[in-house]
Amino acid sequence: MITKDKKDKVIASAQRHKTDVGSPEVQASILTERIKELTAHLKEHKHDFMARRGLLVLVGRRRRLLEHVRRNDFEAYKELIQKLGLRK
Repeated sequence: MITKDKKDKVIASAQRHKTDVGSPEVQASILTERIKELTAHLKEHKHDFMARRGLLVLVGRRRRLLEHVRRNDFEAYKELIQKLGLRK
């Protein structure tokens, strides 16, 4: 589970403006943190199939958000995937 402090830091790093908490960039950044935590959990608990399914759901949701950003603002998309450390 992502802590409030960690979530606030992620939001601050991806905000478009001071009060932005729901743009696709922010949502993708939060999902990336949750995906990292679930990945670490699954390395230890290999047979936790419910967590694995949850991970796949989060990855799909992030992929759709990134695709939305890519279609609407390609420069923002390039910056975002570089900042998040994703391959695309």
